[in-house]
Amino acid sequence: EPIDGRDVITTINVNIQDITHHALLREMEYFEADHGCAVVMEVETGEIKAISNLGRTSKGKYYEKRNYAVWESHEPGSTFKLASLMVALEDKVADTSTVVDCEKGRIYINNRKVEDSKRGGYGKISLGRVFEVSSNVGIVKTIQKYYDKNPKKFTDKIKSFGLDQLTGVKIKGEGKPYIPQPSEKSWSPISLEWMAWGYGIHLTPLQTLAFYNAVANDGKLVKPYFVKELRVGGKVEESFGTEVLKEKIASQETIDKVRKVMENTIKYGTGKGIYSPNFSMAGKTGTAKKYIPRTKNAKGEYEGGYYSNQKYVASFAGFFPADEPKYSCIVVVHSPKKEKGYYGATVAAPIFKE
Repeated sequence: EPIDGRDVITTINVNIQDITHHALLREMEYFEADHGCAVVMEVETGEIKAISNLGRTSKGKYYEKRNYAVWESHEPGSTFKLASLMVALEDKVADTSTVVDCEKGRIYINNRKVEDSKRGGYGKISLGRVFEVSSNVGIVKTIQKYYDKNPKKFTDKIKSFGLDQLTGVKIKGEGKPYIPQPSEKSWSPISLEWMAWGYGIHLTPLQTLAFYNAVANDGKLVKPYFVKELRVGGKVEESFGTEVLKEKIASQETIDKVRKVMENTIKYGTGKGIYSPNFSMAGKTGTAKKYIPRTKNAKGEYEGGYYSNQKYVASFAGFFPADEPKYSCIVVVHSPKKEKGYYGATVAAPIFKE
């Protein structure tokens, strides 16, 4: 609670906050989205420079409804492909130059369909290119090929990146990350493959951002924080600084390779719509179908329990400048109006660019 004469000095940069809030608001209004968030973090320190969370009223106006960035744990979709790619590179089972046959853009695993957004698929392309164009078939086939016999090796590596941990941010109600384990009852013959492209796992936007930030920060995972100092009557009573959660989440070789493909994603891949010759960016788009939970309706009938073909989560995570990253940023927009656009590249990437 506020106490007279006591001040909280935050890490927020008012100018960046202003830009972030208005960029998010404008796109949310245009796409008539349900809710969304955008967060900007300083790569080296973990200081949160801007955070905007917007929810929609029944009349279609937007306001600070909940802290989605900290609280909402959801399936990330394609932004998680960065973790999948890093597992394969770290274990040296594949390289960015490894050729993957993405076939005609559609495969079936245990009668469940994995499909690419490009009709007819990409055929044979390198694993680096799989990431750049965000081929679901390509990443799923890669992870299946090397980890199907030993899925625990994959999930353990994901955990070694710190993705199963809370960030520990000092705001109440941080959503719990969930990484499925082969030892669980709910593990199924497609759990591994679905994880590869960001389904079946749950992460908050801030947890995903901390991971991307670590890649930008040469592998150093730092805790996001919002408060720099507590002052009483103008005197500093307590100050807070950078907290390192893990010195190195992956080898420098892996970090360098994925940073390159993330830069190429903006130059030649799914993010090319926001490419600018004036400043360099690196990142990854994400488009995930929203899961509609099974619930009883007013008539007592069961509804839901499937992935919607109408509701999507569009996201973008990345950092800039690409070569010496200063800021990392994540944008997540829930249920944009499908007719207007629902891909991460269309909905979330422009907010990141701004």
